[in-house]
Amino acid sequence: MKVIPIRSDGIYKKIMKAPSEKKNDIYRYEMMMPFEKKWACYSVPMKATTPNGYDVIMASCMLGHIAPTKVDESQRANIEALSSNELWSDCKLSIENSLNCFIDKGIQLPVKDYLFTILLANSESPYIKMNEGYCGDGGIPGYIFSWLIPNEYTLTHLHVALAHEVNHNVRFQFIKWKNDITLGEMMVSEGLAENFATHLYGEDKAGPWVTKTDMQTLNEYIKPIIFDGLSVQGLEKLNAYLYGDEMAALQNYPAVGLPYCAGYACGYHLVKHYLKKTGKSIVEATLLPANEILKATEDFWNE
Repeated sequence: MKVIPIRSDGIYKKIMKAPSEKKNDIYRYEMMMPFEKKWACYSVPMKATTPNGYDVIMASCMLGHIAPTKVDESQRANIEALSSNELWSDCKLSIENSLNCFIDKGIQLPVKDYLFTILLANSESPYIKMNEGYCGDGGIPGYIFSWLIPNEYTLTHLHVALAHEVNHNVRFQFIKWKNDITLGEMMVSEGLAENFATHLYGEDKAGPWVTKTDMQTLNEYIKPIIFDGLSVQGLEKLNAYLYGDEMAALQNYPAVGLPYCAGYACGYHLVKHYLKKTGKSIVEATLLPANEILKATEDFWNE
């Protein structure tokens, strides 16, 4: 097993000093080219066939990464915050430790090489603001991103976010992703990932997608709406259930009457309930079909 960092700090320094017309191509070919296969899974080309067309630059901006053209002297302090060798070593160690949780249990991981990078987030992105300044993506096995606005809070949660993404990375090596995934299946995947992260680093390090939801709101308001939507399919229809109406509205997706990341919080507590009820470890549960977990937790909805 190899965990390979793509050091963004040096590339960002190069972008910062480059003339504006060169910035996009440095980002495109030096930062993102190692992740070309990941982007291809989302049908995102490295470069659009027409000027200002959909490509890796546009897709990155839509996710809340800072636009390469915005990487100038104003970002020097943020780039410096990503320039510590210790930071990159700690991130690599978090990913290795997370993967070893499975390897040490005798689980043979089909993917042997894991590329990761830490990117700067766009402080103006509504998604970044709602997520307290950090996000991640580990849905394509072998590739892990995290992006953040560097500060004490985000930097101390970075290794936790990476563990969350590693869990997705491992799960989707065994559970095949499907485009008609249901809300129930998505909730289980997210619940597994966050329970794995808090298993390693403590519940006090849970992300805002869990901590911003109190139990009274979950039990009295969120659960009935989620329960009625468990079989809903299609990412555009799932959006409001998972992320809340506010985020759904930003993408012109239909609202369902839910607050920020209700589906994430519900999934976290559902999986937590499953682990306590069955006595299974989070490592075992990560590789199970979602339907098995949902069937075993039918009593969760009546708590």
